[in-house]
Amino acid sequence: MKTHTLQSTLLLLVALLVAMPMGWVSDVHAQATPGAQAPPAAGKMQQVEGKIKSVDPSGLMLTLQDGTQLTIPPSLNIPKDTLKEGAIVKASFEERSGQKVVTALEVKGP
Repeated sequence: MKTHTLQSTLLLLVALLVAMPMGWVSDVHAQATPGAQAPPAAGKMQQVEGKIKSVDPSGLMLTLQDGTQLTIPPSLNIPKDTLKEGAIVKASFEERSGQKVVTALEVKGP
């Protein structure tokens, strides 16, 4: 009976040792693929800088020259008179439900 248990344990260990490197190889390959960029994870802080192309009348959405649309939550107190077309802004944002939600905004001027 002891021999059977020992053999089963050894067989399990060998199976694990064979399977583990296969997982590592696929992870390394995915990381090393040239030109492949994973999309930013949801909720991960990102930054963008650019010139304001347009501002929504509500002041809660602005579009940069490159087409980036930023949503400004009402909880973020930004003087609406500073958000003008042509102004340069630097924004930190998080992706939430497909929207770029601003967490911090610096207006650098026109």
